[in-house]
Amino acid sequence: MGRAFEYRRASKEKRWANMSKVFPKMGKLITIAAKEGGPDPNMNAKLRNAIQNAKAENMPKDNIDAAIKRAAGKDAETMVEITYEGKGPHGVLVFVECATDNTTRTVANVKSYFNKSGGSFVPMGSLEFMFTRKCVFEFKMPAGKNIDDLELELIDAGLEEIETHEDITYAYADFTNFGQLHAALEELGIEISKSDLQRFPNTPVQFTEEQMVDIEKLIDKIEEDDDVQAVFTNIG
Repeated sequence: MGRAFEYRRASKEKRWANMSKVFPKMGKLITIAAKEGGPDPNMNAKLRNAIQNAKAENMPKDNIDAAIKRAAGKDAETMVEITYEGKGPHGVLVFVECATDNTTRTVANVKSYFNKSGGSFVPMGSLEFMFTRKCVFEFKMPAGKNIDDLELELIDAGLEEIETHEDITYAYADFTNFGQLHAALEELGIEISKSDLQRFPNTPVQFTEEQMVDIEKLIDKIEEDDDVQAVFTNIG
């Protein structure tokens, strides 16, 4: 994945560095999952995945339990997941995934970030064909396993690509194979540290350092918003 991978990883690490922002964002996903499929992670794969990712970021158990309880409360807010699409400075394409209890507030905020950067929203669905949605699993390679053998074992579960950076292995598949690949990894006794759905540009674009300054200002502003869960671009 080369330069694009390194950019995504650096951006993700920077975003998750602020724990005061991360825990509330993850709490929202846990609450949404619990409300949709029930509070038992053994019976609710989406909740199990949300809890797994929260634990990977060292979210305290009390916070996780509180997020689950909020879903069952009589006064529980209705949280929805929604995606916005836009063009930012220098034509960069941007997907913004949100979890919110007030879509009016969220769309106004996100739209203002684009407008102030000289960008704009585009009609919903305009960028779908320009990105591919994949599931991504992160884990440490078990002792005695090598990446070539593991690749062969996971192909039937939909694996498309596998790579290792430093001591972390990343497995990729089409998003429709999330459950199948997740089950295959567990059957092999592999402990998954994180798993999520990401959007990858079909035609990555490289921007100059000067252009990236403007682009990153927009991305940083969007990611600071409490309702924003993830931002994807066509940066190569």
